[in-house]
Amino acid sequence: MRIWSLHPRYLDSQGLVALWREGLLAQKVLAGQTKGYRNHPQLIRFKEQADPMASIAVYLKEVYQEACRRSFHFDPDKIPVVKKRLSKIKLTQGQLDFETEHLYQKLQSRTPEQYKILRQVSKIEPHPLFKIISGKVAVWEKGIENAHNA
Repeated sequence: MRIWSLHPRYLDSQGLVALWREGLLAQKVLAGQTKGYRNHPQLIRFKEQADPMASIAVYLKEVYQEACRRSFHFDPDKIPVVKKRLSKIKLTQGQLDFETEHLYQKLQSRTPEQYKILRQVSKIEPHPLFKIISGKVAVWEKGIENAHNA
């Protein structure tokens, strides 16, 4: 499961569809509607929020809006309506940088045209739910044991 911290506009079509599916799975996990993935590290930041279900709904709404911009047909009824304003979730610059590099690697092999376009973007923006703060890669990120000591 990869719940990208970067804005969904940077994903290729395959990545956007996968993000939608994984976001919906995350929503089910947070609602207690599935036994799998309950302890997945990507969900920690949502679980830490005052209203995890509202946070994942706001996250998914932006994914849905990106899908609409591309004329994809995702079902908006799968996202609960959130009427309250939520605080942004803190995201370290190190985590955003890590995910950007991870996306570069995926796109370079999967969608080289998208990779070339993305490499020309001077500043990768986060998903609007996140607020950038200084810091290293998140402690919940798998496979980064030594990055926290760098």
